[in-house]
Formats: sequence, structure tokens, C-alpha cells
Amino acid sequence: QVQLVESGGGLVQTGGSLRLSCTASISISRINTMSWYRQTPGNQRALVALITIGGSTTYTDSVKGRFTISRDNAKNTVYLQMNSLKPEDTAVYFCKGLYRLSEYWGQGTQVTVSS
Repeated sequence: QVQLVESGGGLVQTGGSLRLSCTASISISRINTMSWYRQTPGNQRALVALITIGGSTTYTDSVKGRFTISRDNAKNTVYLQMNSLKPEDTAVYFCKGLYRLSEYWGQGTQVTVSS
């Protein structure tokens, strides 16, 4: 069993920045892939960014060049640095971990970008 706890969401103006954190209950060096998803009302969760155990990263096109995913194994934490935020980035952001073929999700953190 893996628990994931997100933090760092909030309200920010267009063009601002936020850093989301996702802290795991186990060493993230044991978790194959860590990802950030986001969800808006009436829509499914959509992948924003992921980072593999080897450090490879993938981003959805709409956030490339603005968001950066990183991991700090010593702190068991994955980060999502979000810069140049836009109103369309408003969503609940979820952290997901893939461990031993099982998916684990955090509770989500709200990000609201005002225009």
C-alpha cells in the first residue's frame, strides 16, 4: 500500500507560478513512474506530466515549456513546477504512482488561475 499526499495548490493570477508537491509513504526510488494528472468538472483525468524511475520525463503538449516535473528521492517527493499559468490550467491536480503493477492516487489539490 502506498499513500500519496499532494500539496501546493491555490489561487494565482495569469502568468503566475505554483509548485505542487507529492510525498509518498514509501521510497519513491521504488516507484516505477510518478505522474501528475488534472481534472476539470465533467471531464476525465488527463495526464499532465510523468517521470520514470530513470528520470525520463513526458509532458502533454499544452504544458511543454511551462511545467517541469522532478523528483527528490531523499524526500520521497515529486514536484510539478508550473510557470506562466493560464486560466485553462485551472483544475484539480492529482498525483499518481505506479508500484508493483498497482496504481495509487493522492487526494488532489485545487489549482485556480484567475484572468
